[in-house]
Amino acid sequence: MAIDLGTLPELGFAVRDAARLEYTAIPTLRFKLEVQSLAGHDIRSVMLDTQVQIAARRRGYDTAARDRLFELFGHERDWGSTLRTLMWTRTTLVVPPFTGRTVVDLDVACTYDLEVAASAYFDALEDGEVPLEFLFSGSVFYAAPSGHLQTTRISWEQDAEYRLPVRVWKETMEHHFPGTAWLRLPKGAFDRLVAYKARNAFASWEDAIDSLLPEEAEE
Repeated sequence: MAIDLGTLPELGFAVRDAARLEYTAIPTLRFKLEVQSLAGHDIRSVMLDTQVQIAARRRGYDTAARDRLFELFGHERDWGSTLRTLMWTRTTLVVPPFTGRTVVDLDVACTYDLEVAASAYFDALEDGEVPLEFLFSGSVFYAAPSGHLQTTRISWEQDAEYRLPVRVWKETMEHHFPGTAWLRLPKGAFDRLVAYKARNAFASWEDAIDSLLPEEAEE
């Protein structure tokens, strides 16, 4: 029996908002993602894969930010070739049934590990916006005119842009790690630091670190 496939569904995407997700064990940003069926198909579900990138070339940087981004992009005289798009994260989301358009929550877990390029980039900025690129792929399940369930792939050309306020990321980190930052050390270096702290009877890690820093570094 022949099945009437009709026209294939085409989806459009737009990111409408972003905010810190409350009551989570780890820092998480929630993006409001609008998904639209451009031809009005009855969409049964979408298995959506999303890659989020930081389009670092699409904003300006003051002197302080350029200094703090040195480890990522090198000296600013070389930024013409070294300033590049950074991969942030990938996530998978199941979009429930809809007709026309719907808005779904796209949650992105964040890390304060400053050895991760995306985290180091966010931390280096004081204000403004971070230009993000959302790249979409995955499968669309939809109802054909005959009523049969059909599936097709999302076009590789589907994407969306969003400018994330830096303050949103910083507020998210401050909520989970108030007044602190994380530093990952090799186990050998950590063991030596533990021994140094114990040997000198320092009351806190901050006291131990401060004792190792020259006064000019503090200034």
